Amino acid sequence: MNQAKKEETPTHKIGIYLWIWGLLFVLSFFSYMVDWFQFQGLLRWTLILIFMFLKAGLIMMFFMHLFWERYTLVNVLLWPMTAIACFVGLMVAEGKYTFFTRLFYFVVGS
Repeated sequence: MNQAKKEETPTHKIGIYLWIWGLLFVLSFFSYMVDWFQFQGLLRWTLILIFMFLKAGLIMMFFMHLFWERYTLVNVLLWPMTAIACFVGLMVAEGKYTFFTRLFYFVVGS
């Protein structure tokens, strides 16, 4: 008798999800502590962005299952997002340059 092999889908232990959930909770706690201690200026926004990117990365890796996906699929998702972030940074720099030149020529130059 020839029995067909059942293809088993990989399952992940619930412990990894509980650890990630706990880590997300800790990162959120630190994020709230930034407000609690009333950090201001560049330090505040740097800490908020760092915690935000760490939480987003953990969610993408484990809850969207990218940690277990093939390398090519991860590259298909991450490289375009990296390129978009670089282009946004270039647009911010260009916007600041444009604002500075307009301020210089129209306000200071008159």
